[in-house]
Amino acid sequence: MYYYLIVAFQAFCIYHWFKNKNDYYWVFLILFLPLVGCIIYLITQVYNKRDVDKLQEEFTTIINPSKKIKDLENILAFSETFQNRVNLADALYENKDFENAIKHYDIAISKDFQNDTYVGFQLIKSYFFLNQYDKVIAIAKKFEDHREFQGSKVQFFYGLSLAKSGNIKLAEAHLSAIDQRYSNYEERLVYAHFY
Repeated sequence: MYYYLIVAFQAFCIYHWFKNKNDYYWVFLILFLPLVGCIIYLITQVYNKRDVDKLQEEFTTIINPSKKIKDLENILAFSETFQNRVNLADALYENKDFENAIKHYDIAISKDFQNDTYVGFQLIKSYFFLNQYDKVIAIAKKFEDHREFQGSKVQFFYGLSLAKSGNIKLAEAHLSAIDQRYSNYEERLVYAHFY
């Protein structure tokens, strides 16, 4: 039984070697030192440091979600740029801290980037999750004519905000844009409940 597992392990390593066109001496190592050669090849060629660092970072984020935010706050303190501020706001948004995310998004677009669609869309989503529908409507009106707005979740949130504020006809027009075949299942379910 072990023999077949080692042969399968060798076959995988040789396939990976052939696919990635690594140095030819790896074939000799894999064939003449079956188990040890395969393990050495696996550690040095298949798993690289970048993958391990990324896995470790994701694991740390799961255990301590505020670590990513603290790191981004330190980066922002070191270099206050638009992108660093947006990265911090995105981390706060992912952590469902919408109020602080809105503060950072507002600061990011307050100077030169008032028409940045990504930040505008993030603001719309954040205000929607805080049930501040009038602010969603005010921001969404700026982006109604953008191509990215049409058929997006942001348009869906805009339609729901219009419905909550009592403008049913306009809400229906925006919610119907999200009704596309074979996609947007959650939104279509909400749209069905709207009727």
